[in-house]
Amino acid sequence: MLNNDRIAAFFLHRQERVQKQPGLRGHLVVVLLTFLMFCGAAAQSFYPATDPARYQCYASTFWLGSNAVKQLPQVQCAFLQITHVQTPFHMLPKEYPPFTLLPFSLPLLIPFVNYQIIFSLFMSLTILLIYWLLLRFGPHGSASASILYMVLGACAIAPMRYDLLPATATLLCLIAASRQRWTLAYLALAVGVLLKIYPILLLPALFISEQQTKKRLLAPATTSLKKLPRELWQALQGMFRWSWRNTLFFFISLIAVTGLFALSDFNNAVVSQFSYFLKRPVQIESLNATYIWLAHLGGANWKIAYDFGSINIHTPLNNNTSPIFTFLLIIGVIYTLWLQWQQRCSLPQAAVALLLLFVTTGKVFSPQYLIWLIPLLAFAGCYTRLWTYLWGAVSLLTTFIYVFFYSQLLDPNHITIPIGFFETAAIRNILLAYLTLAYLFDWHQMRTATTVHNIQERL
Repeated sequence: MLNNDRIAAFFLHRQERVQKQPGLRGHLVVVLLTFLMFCGAAAQSFYPATDPARYQCYASTFWLGSNAVKQLPQVQCAFLQITHVQTPFHMLPKEYPPFTLLPFSLPLLIPFVNYQIIFSLFMSLTILLIYWLLLRFGPHGSASASILYMVLGACAIAPMRYDLLPATATLLCLIAASRQRWTLAYLALAVGVLLKIYPILLLPALFISEQQTKKRLLAPATTSLKKLPRELWQALQGMFRWSWRNTLFFFISLIAVTGLFALSDFNNAVVSQFSYFLKRPVQIESLNATYIWLAHLGGANWKIAYDFGSINIHTPLNNNTSPIFTFLLIIGVIYTLWLQWQQRCSLPQAAVALLLLFVTTGKVFSPQYLIWLIPLLAFAGCYTRLWTYLWGAVSLLTTFIYVFFYSQLLDPNHITIPIGFFETAAIRNILLAYLTLAYLFDWHQMRTATTVHNIQERL
């Protein structure tokens, strides 16, 4: 199939040519592109309102207590809204899992150098790590595809966001699972969840893949919906033969690490992340916001404000649209797992489908969400011609929105949405929704035409 797809063949031949060249010579283009992304991030390192600046506040106040903000520009940590003195080891991030303090703290180990520059350097090295992992363990062409997708969709933010770390963890999970190293796969997934909650979506898909590989969960004998309850009942009857050891290891790891932080601050270690997510209104870039925007054109009232770290829409319609999108997510997850149970999609394909569903139906769409998907898209072989065109368009529009429109929204106290913002976001969201549906239902062979996995045995 690759022979009939010029773009997929291009990625394959490009990677083969790179691997034939000695040393680092064949990777100079990748290193140069990564360096340029690092330079773009470093150029913003002196602004006090960037994401790395926020990470610095969290790390500093955890280790030094609330007095740490006196060592930083006043505006940089104003979002913490500190009202009383806090002792060291008691201030945890509100919107991030507490385990993120580990990567947030690493740049603090290098004194006398700008924190944001060091953090961006670490993330740039992570981009190269993802490239190397795909080069070594991914299907042919996946490493080159990942760099192209990273440049198109995340060049403006990748070195400034720690989202590269959970993305790397989920990639390591799939690599380990493809080699049937299940304990390592669950460990990598646990690390991903400890850094960002979204990888938890991959847990049921990983569990199904493990049971099927070990011949403890058989595919249903029929795909008839009428016989589905009987097939489910027969499958559940065999649950005592399923392998639960790695799943228990996964949850014990989560509980142990989170519990350690909960000893100092239970609310921010456990409760705040979920309450923060549940209370967040609809963000202006999401597909949900596109529907609300159309309703607003028809006369619906709304208020746009900066809160929860993003620009959001406040309207009574949120109470109606959000449950609908949540329902669509649940249905999509069930359908994806049903496909996997029937062995009509692989674990990497299920992982891509689950994240596409989460991003498309979520009430928040941030540019860094593309970072979550890029390594998995490459590993799942999603770089055929149609995939490259559609995902490339989604990526370019996302980058355009971030660079062109958000540069006009610098004052959170006086927000005026630029002309064309919602129209551009709507086009991107429609393309992303179509891509998600096409992948789920295999329109245009979007799922079955992806590269067949042939993990290279090089360990």
